[in-house]
Amino acid sequence: MQQYFHSVRLDEEKCKGCTNCIKHCPTEAIRVRKGRARIIEERCIDCGECIRICPNQAKLAITDCLEKLKDFKYTVALPAPSFYGQFKPEVTPSRVLSALLALGFHDVFEVALAAEAVSWAIRHYMEVCVDRPRPLISSACPAVVRLIQVRFPSLLEHIIPIESPMEIAGRMAREQSCRKTGLEPDEIGTFFITPCPAKVTEVKQPSEGRSSVDGAISMAVVYGALLKRLEMPAPYPVAPRASGVGIGWGRAGGENEAIKAGSLLAVDGIHSVISVLEEIERGGLTDIDYLEAQACTGGCIGGPLVPQNPFVARVRMGNLVKLYPAGEPWDFPRDFDYYRLKTPIPARPALTLAKDPQVALARLEEAERICAELPGLDCGSCGSPSCRALAEDIVQGYARRSYCIFELRERLQQLAEEMVELAQKQPPAMGRDWKQARDGGGETD
Repeated sequence: MQQYFHSVRLDEEKCKGCTNCIKHCPTEAIRVRKGRARIIEERCIDCGECIRICPNQAKLAITDCLEKLKDFKYTVALPAPSFYGQFKPEVTPSRVLSALLALGFHDVFEVALAAEAVSWAIRHYMEVCVDRPRPLISSACPAVVRLIQVRFPSLLEHIIPIESPMEIAGRMAREQSCRKTGLEPDEIGTFFITPCPAKVTEVKQPSEGRSSVDGAISMAVVYGALLKRLEMPAPYPVAPRASGVGIGWGRAGGENEAIKAGSLLAVDGIHSVISVLEEIERGGLTDIDYLEAQACTGGCIGGPLVPQNPFVARVRMGNLVKLYPAGEPWDFPRDFDYYRLKTPIPARPALTLAKDPQVALARLEEAERICAELPGLDCGSCGSPSCRALAEDIVQGYARRSYCIFELRERLQQLAEEMVELAQKQPPAMGRDWKQARDGGGETD
């Protein structure tokens, strides 16, 4: 079985087995067993929904720490576009970039700048590849890409074969730093300031080859470290190069605003994304050219690792888009192969009941029979997210019928009735009351 890296982890000491997480996981990757949550690794897409919903903070995201900067001779910070929206209006992008240098980075490269280049690549692909099935689906959100790999493998051909702005920013930053310093590529470290755990997983286990990014640091961690430095005069003034076209990628709808070509649809929130993908799977939405899909509500500003309220951040992002209008396009590579994914995105057969098709079919029929006999309330008391999931767990040997509290109660009631009935029956050899027989009394009725 393939080993998967996951940024989302479980703190068993904090877990109370409350079942909140199993009901909200978009790929049904969580079970509760023996009073603790368990994550099914091959199903988890690191979307972070369990982090949001857990009332006990038992789910957490593992990210890189600032100490990792010491592993490289030269380091470059890659702030996500949504990072600018975390600060008060008086804190300009220039001050944010300067504070990152004061934090210990040698240089900064805005992911928003790479987003402008990726916007060009998407427009170019849409114009040239008119024969690809519509709608094309954005590859920018790794949680959505993994959702399709796990739950909608038939839609993999819809994903546009273009690298995410984070990957392109890492590649551009490394190339720029090599020219600037004369160092070897492996001596340069690029670090993404991430709003979500899915990006961490994309860095640690990319779908192809090696990531162009060396580490992903939580936005909340960097935000806290920058606050003190923002109070001091900026020793290294840095002028931002990105315009509102790239900065807007940090909020829902910003990607489509940057593309401005064809019929575009934007959807945010993992469960809303699932509804749209189900519609595409049924053959709908063929009149849409491009789908911007974001797992987090509001886009990256709503990520699990952002410190600011997403509604406040959205307003600030909108103001920044207006403050930095698009000017002359910068000199980014105009070769489409620079942005193209080198290999197709593979499916992850995590929802199959067995590797052998005949066994899988037999288990499917058995699961359907069991599911029809279950109450269908999807209460989660059994530790599985739904009655259907419990039926599948049973046929795979991961659960028993007695896990269903309603079936258990019914069996206990039947057992109690049988015990009462047995207690009222007498064997033929005990036709009289044994107390009277002991005391020498006569027969009783």
